[in-house]
Amino acid sequence: MANPAKSSADYILPLYMNGLAGRVLRLPAPKRKKREILFIYGHHSSLERVSGVADLLNRYGSVTIPDLPGFGGMESFYKIGEKPSIDNMADYLYSFIKLRYRNKRVTLAGTSLGFAIITRMLQKHPDTVKKIDMVCSMAGYTSKEDLVFKRRNWLFFRFITSIFSGRLSAALAKFLFIRGPLIRLLYFVGERISFNAKLATIGEKNRKERINFEIYLWKCNDLRTYMDIAVTMLTLDLSGKHVDLPVHHIAIENDHYFDNNRVEQHMRTIFSDFHAYLAKVPAHSVSIIANAKDAEPYVPAALRRQLAKNPRS
Repeated sequence: MANPAKSSADYILPLYMNGLAGRVLRLPAPKRKKREILFIYGHHSSLERVSGVADLLNRYGSVTIPDLPGFGGMESFYKIGEKPSIDNMADYLYSFIKLRYRNKRVTLAGTSLGFAIITRMLQKHPDTVKKIDMVCSMAGYTSKEDLVFKRRNWLFFRFITSIFSGRLSAALAKFLFIRGPLIRLLYFVGERISFNAKLATIGEKNRKERINFEIYLWKCNDLRTYMDIAVTMLTLDLSGKHVDLPVHHIAIENDHYFDNNRVEQHMRTIFSDFHAYLAKVPAHSVSIIANAKDAEPYVPAALRRQLAKNPRS
């Protein structure tokens, strides 16, 4: 693992790609570990939120986690006149792999949206497949049909995200709504009507810290990108193009976002094989996974044993 005297924050470096500035977390491999792990986080996230996942994965090799345009504080695609489409995100990931892993094989891991971006990248750029030694989905998905939203909720979220994905509307929403006191109020109301499972499971002791971190996440992610890519997530369909790799998928028991049976069906139509692992945890994800111990329940032991094997050269 990385030097235990240091925290993950000590391994965060500047990232400059395609005219955009962001950050990248790079944890060196432990002795005798040869696996190169590239992890892509999900929609409402940052390097800090997934630091515990990084520490856990670091047991099995080097870990690299880049920001993607518009996420984690990185400048958005809009700065260079492009939209944050899943195809553009996939192309960006492809460029990152070409730049950082020229003569190396890579283990790809992603959660939720991050896994969808990985899948699209592999579909668009099949030449990458020969560089990949393992693909891991951590509560990932590939189709809007995997979502368990009721029709009226889907229509509501689709309408809201479409409205606020415009330049002026996103700027207005950021000015009016992305404020600490208002966000605290919304999470308080959310707990009372039980739609915020992330905070409902942590207890009162850590509640204030977690809500403060949620405020940080809302502020560090570009709101227009957030809304635009949310439209993509609600309308996602990656079927139709095969990826000649097996996928190792972590399903969350009683996931409140995805139907695990439909997730499996759709992944089997895309990937050459499907290996399932069940994480018995109370929520799709938590506000922040602070260390490797916190992350362990989200990465079942059977998958950790697979990761512990050094990949073939």
